[in-house]
Amino acid sequence: MSGLKARIADLLPELRELRRDLHAHPEIAFQEERTGNLVARHLEALGVEVHRMAKTGVVGVLRNGEGSAIGLRADLDALAIEEATGLPYASRNSGRMHACGHDGHIAMLLGAARCLVERRRFRGTVVLIFQPAEENEGGGRVMVEEGLFERFPVDAVFGLHNWPGLPVGRFAARPGPMMASYDVFEIVICGRGAHAAMPQHGVDPVVAAAQVVSALQTLVSRNVDPLRAAVVSVTQMQAGDTWNVIPATATLRGTARSLDPAVQGLVEEGIGRVAEHVCAALGAECSVSYQRRYPPTVNTEAETRRAWAAASEVMGPDAVDRDPSPSMGAEDFAFMLRQRPGCYAFLGNGVAEEGRNLHSPLYDFNDDALPVGIAYWLKLVEGPASPG
Repeated sequence: MSGLKARIADLLPELRELRRDLHAHPEIAFQEERTGNLVARHLEALGVEVHRMAKTGVVGVLRNGEGSAIGLRADLDALAIEEATGLPYASRNSGRMHACGHDGHIAMLLGAARCLVERRRFRGTVVLIFQPAEENEGGGRVMVEEGLFERFPVDAVFGLHNWPGLPVGRFAARPGPMMASYDVFEIVICGRGAHAAMPQHGVDPVVAAAQVVSALQTLVSRNVDPLRAAVVSVTQMQAGDTWNVIPATATLRGTARSLDPAVQGLVEEGIGRVAEHVCAALGAECSVSYQRRYPPTVNTEAETRRAWAAASEVMGPDAVDRDPSPSMGAEDFAFMLRQRPGCYAFLGNGVAEEGRNLHSPLYDFNDDALPVGIAYWLKLVEGPASPG
């Protein structure tokens, strides 16, 4: 490991600048033109075979004789957030921000690609997957639908995400569900508009919407087994245009998350049932739209053990949490894990100050995590017992 650590240390200033350049130029889902082109240029300069797919995605293929094939994935996109960090390398794109650390993920995988090319201490094929549109738009699903694993077959695929709150140098991964499903719903409530001073002439959809929101809070607490996780959150309520008119309609939107398909089905059915009957009790009607966006992110046993071994080689066995609580956040890496065995792991990004967590306008990736992530990728490919 000493030789690898020394080489990564030599690369760090360059990779830190690369990461900060990416941070300054964030692009959202399927608009990652500059980002994808930058990744492609770096891979081509290394002599890596480069392909483009899913509009702005990049796939690099590195071959070194006969052997197994492994996929390593990083995400490219930023979020539609106005940055408030005040950093010298803060976003120059208004309303766009790398608030989830994908800039760091890109830098780590490009650093690993460079070391893999230089060292050549593996046999087989490494597929470097730079995926667009992780946030909300399912770029992982699109890559799979476009034939990612038919075009670039792998025996296993691995993903990694920086994790605020976990100390730098620590890893967390578990077999089974690592992250939840991500579903969205919309409830359109139809009442009858009226003068605000004469509510008896109307059917108030705002009151109905408020009752639906309250009733949905019991869906998990009184319908889901307490030992099986689920979250239902109403995140939008829209109704009316002025002070003195009861509107004719109100709209609720939100998300639902769970760790297994049975609970997912229960929640989907429950949202429709609660909305319909609450509205009916108040004389209103409703229509419910429910979309299953991302499935749960489920790690396979053998590949999780492989991840543990690689992380232990990098930072020691005591630095690996082998039974973390699953996150109720979601990841479209789940689509790749539905096609191939693999493992999605968390990498410590340090203890976040209050208000500086993922998806915060004050968030920034911790560059101290770069060498840890690069070494982890190398050991996954080369095998944890490989020299140097």
